[in-house]
Amino acid sequence: MTARHVVLVDTYALSQRLAAGFIAAGLLPVRVQSTPEVPRLYQGKPDPNRYAADLVYDGDLEALARDVARFEPIAVLAGGELGVELADALSERLSATLGTPTNGTALSTARRDKYAMIERIKACGLRGAEQLLVQDEDQLVEWHRKLGGRAILKPLRSAANDGVRWCDTPEDSVRAYRALAGRENIFSEPGDGVVAQEYLVGAEYLLNTVSRDGRHHVCDLWKTHRISANGVRDLVVACHLLPRRGEVQQQLVDYGFQVLDALGILHGPAHVEIKLTPQGPCVVEVGARVSGLDLPGLTHQATGESQVEWTVDAYGDPERFLARHEEDYRIGRSVAWAGMVSSARGTLRGYRGLEEVRALESVQEVRLLVGPGERLEPTVDDSTYPVALTLAHEVDEVLLRDLGTLRYLDGAGFYDLHPDGPPAPQQR
Repeated sequence: MTARHVVLVDTYALSQRLAAGFIAAGLLPVRVQSTPEVPRLYQGKPDPNRYAADLVYDGDLEALARDVARFEPIAVLAGGELGVELADALSERLSATLGTPTNGTALSTARRDKYAMIERIKACGLRGAEQLLVQDEDQLVEWHRKLGGRAILKPLRSAANDGVRWCDTPEDSVRAYRALAGRENIFSEPGDGVVAQEYLVGAEYLLNTVSRDGRHHVCDLWKTHRISANGVRDLVVACHLLPRRGEVQQQLVDYGFQVLDALGILHGPAHVEIKLTPQGPCVVEVGARVSGLDLPGLTHQATGESQVEWTVDAYGDPERFLARHEEDYRIGRSVAWAGMVSSARGTLRGYRGLEEVRALESVQEVRLLVGPGERLEPTVDDSTYPVALTLAHEVDEVLLRDLGTLRYLDGAGFYDLHPDGPPAPQQR
């Protein structure tokens, strides 16, 4: 039997479950790197899975398409946010000759550029934030004065809350714009533009889906827990899995599916961030790729399946996917992800109270993202958590109690900084 292949664009350690899922199903992955150099976010974090080939895109799409076509892939999809546009272009090129499913390139920009994304959604009659593609400071000041409330400034094409600023006054917005304009984003893309948006008031939820031929399946729904810290409003400190059904869930799913349709996401995984405001659901942003924070791994623990398995089915066994896509997931145990929040800057000597954290009843895994002897920075986005945790328990209230206890244990006293410069690194 001839081996079947799939092409994954920009898979690194953060999305390694995707390749592993295809391998487990007997599909061989081919890896494509969309940039000549590895972005700083992924440096030192390669995907450890074995690939049938490892290709690097040099700007010649025709040559890349020829190299990929010899594997006759049944799918081309993004392994992460950076790979979305190249995956669209490559799948579109291969669709005519190999029948590879594709979301096409007509709306590729709207699936990456945060300003174009919201404009597209609003053009389709859905609620979206008031926003401005910032060109200069005078324009920004005038827009913020007319807005009359809090604004958020962010890079157009980044991720992981990189560079997001909360601005209460036009002067705050100008300062944020000066800090963001022309900077390199977390994917090492230079000169990323800036979008200003109204601040959306309400709880934020995460909707993870997989689609095939425009039919969408809900893999998991999460509610985020947030605090204000280190000058960041609404800093994510945890998220926990919700049951599939409920009044809130139905609002999110109905709106989220319309967002997927508006952005032309016909095939593959998507990650939709939605605020539930007093006026109803409103999208924050969308990623046409699998979710981060290892939510697929946690979902698999809770339900027996995840966005990864559903993605494998959507491409590897579409008949099975379409026969099951309206099924609800069922939670066997409550799960959550959490991050500790550093307010300190310096060389870390160790963590105080880490054993108390590990002793919490639902804490399953504690990962030190910053270890003794390494540089600690204040937590301001998804890439600066010093400690990440996974929690699981059969009783939801036990898990929620432990999430609250983590916030009690965290704080300035949790971090023991070295007073005299960096010591020799110690074993974690």
